[in-house]
Order: sequence, then C-alpha cells, then structure tokens
Amino acid sequence: MTPGPVSGPRLLGDRQRLHWLRLIRTDNVGPATFRDLINRFGSAEKAIERLPELIRAGGAQRLPRICSVEEAEAELDALARLGARLIALGEPDYPPLLRMMDLPPPLVTVLGEPAVFQLPPVAIVGARNASLAGIKIARSFAAELGREGYAVVSGLARGIDTAAHEGSLGTGTIAVLAGGIDRPYPPENLPLLAEITRRGGAAISEMPLGWEPRARDFPRRNRIIAGLSHGLVVVEAALRSGSLISARLAAEMGRLVFAVPGSPLDPRAAGTNGLLKDGATLVTEARDILEQLAPLIGAPLPPATSLEEPPDFTATRQPDDGDRARVVECLGTTPTAIDEIIRHTGLHPAQVFMVLLELDLAGRLERHAGGKVSLLFGD
Repeated sequence: MTPGPVSGPRLLGDRQRLHWLRLIRTDNVGPATFRDLINRFGSAEKAIERLPELIRAGGAQRLPRICSVEEAEAELDALARLGARLIALGEPDYPPLLRMMDLPPPLVTVLGEPAVFQLPPVAIVGARNASLAGIKIARSFAAELGREGYAVVSGLARGIDTAAHEGSLGTGTIAVLAGGIDRPYPPENLPLLAEITRRGGAAISEMPLGWEPRARDFPRRNRIIAGLSHGLVVVEAALRSGSLISARLAAEMGRLVFAVPGSPLDPRAAGTNGLLKDGATLVTEARDILEQLAPLIGAPLPPATSLEEPPDFTATRQPDDGDRARVVECLGTTPTAIDEIIRHTGLHPAQVFMVLLELDLAGRLERHAGGKVSLLFGD
C-alpha cells in the first residue's frame, strides 16, 4: 500500500496484511512509529528490511525482536480458527470514529459483528466495585441508548462496565479488551463476551492474540474506548481510577464527557463529582445524554488521520552522526515539542523525524500527548 490519506475504503492484500502485522508486532513499533516507517519507505515490507540499520543508528546495544513471517502467519491462522478478523486502518470495517483520533491503531482485531461500529457509539464506564444503584443506572442508560439506535462501548470490567454491556446486549454493544481478543479480563466475563458477539455486538483489541493484559495495558484500552465514542459517561469512579483516565483522554480528543453525580460521602462518587467540578456535563437520565449527542449524529466527520503526516523523508539528505547528536542533546526526561527541536537544531524537519524514528526503534524514545517526545535512559 502506498502512503497517503486514509480516505476511500480499500482492502489490504494478503501480503500487505501479513507485513503490516509483522511491523506492528515488532518491538518498539507503535502507531506513531508505524506511520513514520510507512511514510518513509512506502510499505511495511520495505520498512521491515531496513529496521536493523535504523535500530543500530538509534544507538541500540542489541536488536529488539522483529516479528517473523512465521509468527505473523501463525497469528492470522489462529484468528481465522477463532472466527476473528484483523482490520486495517482505512478498510471499510475499521471503526469510523477510531480512525479520527490522533495516531489510531494501524490494525485492530475484531471478534463478532463489525457492522456494530456503524452505529453512533457512546461509552459508559465506571467503578468495578460499583454500588447497586450505580449498576442499575448504567444498565438503564445503556438500554435506553440502545433503543435510540446507539452502540454502547465499555471495557468488559466488573461492575459498571458489565452492567453497560448487559443493558445493551440486544441492541449492540462493543467490548474493548486490554489483552488479546482471546484473553478477556476478568475471566468470569467470558460468558458475557460470548453473548455480546452472538447477539450482534463485537469485541475489539489492538493487542496480539494470546496477550495477557498487564496493568500498563489498561490505559491503552481506555484510549480506544474514548476514541471509539462520540461521548463518554462516567457513572461511578473513585479518585485516580481508570475511568477518570478514560474521561481525560476523551476530553483531549474533543469527545463529550458526562458524569453522574453522587453523594460526597461515597468514595465511588469522588471521581465523578470531581469531573463535574471540572466541567463535565451532569446527567441523571439517559435523555440528558441523548440531547447532547443529537447534534453530532449525522454530522460529517472531520478528515481522517493520514499515514503521511510527517514531512517527506526524501526531501533532504539522511541525518549523519552530528545531526543525531544535536537532536539527542535537545532531549531529556521532560516532554519536548518536536517543533521546538526543529527550531533549536535548525535541521530539516525530515531529518529530525528520521532521528526520532531511529531513537524510537532503538527503545530510547517515549512519545507523549500533543506530539511531544522525551528520552528514555537505560536501567
């Protein structure tokens, strides 16, 4: 696939899909690095051929694992046996709102019915140790939103997430997983996941098949929940909970954030009451959500994310060791805007992007919201 804007629907060929999977499953390759590599080399297959030299140029002491053809083929075969699909950014079944977010996953695994992504989506999240009242509210909101034609998105967790999925089973619900599509968490919700996929809903994950979710994977899952949805409803949430991370990410993406008020004496309401103080929309019934979402439904979506956002890497000479040293000198543990690095070094943007790409592949770069980067130092 040649780089360019993700606009009209198109399907990857089998060989392209295989190498896209190899590239995104390679260590130190995330959505930003994937995009830069496709932009620089024109295809995943060519990018993979150049990875060893790029990683060494970034200063890696040893080569990270590069996903082999055999590993990628094994994952594709296992997905087929499971009845799941690998959907690429730009393909018609890729969730429309997800591809509007900053740096969407190049590939997502979907189990169930992809048509549910075409319904207007709204997320409902909240506490795992939810109160009975919170569970009742989440289930009621989900049921009414479903009756009004919305897909309900949540994270398959205990408590509020479970209630949200249960309330919308008959109308379409989307479970976002922190692990592989075959590793739902918690395990006791496996019957619920089977019911979701059987009744026209879907499960979605950006993680490899067989991946056991770790604590660090749940914020990534929360990012997908926020990116999939027009708005996000927090029913109950303690301070410093995952639901508040989802709400923050949703706000950063320009999504609507709703919160159900609760008693100041209940720690499960501390997070939602805090969201209301910070400007979230107060909701006490599903109608409050529907009224706010109505103007967004049917409105044209903004331009989709492009695989060709960085400058043309072929526009100037390749960076040399002196250029790399100047870029590294600008970096520290504090996130720095790439535009500032370009201005400070005086290098062509393509050269700066190339050095950052090398550092990223070598495992020496951390990317932050707003296009900022920082340097990772060794153990």
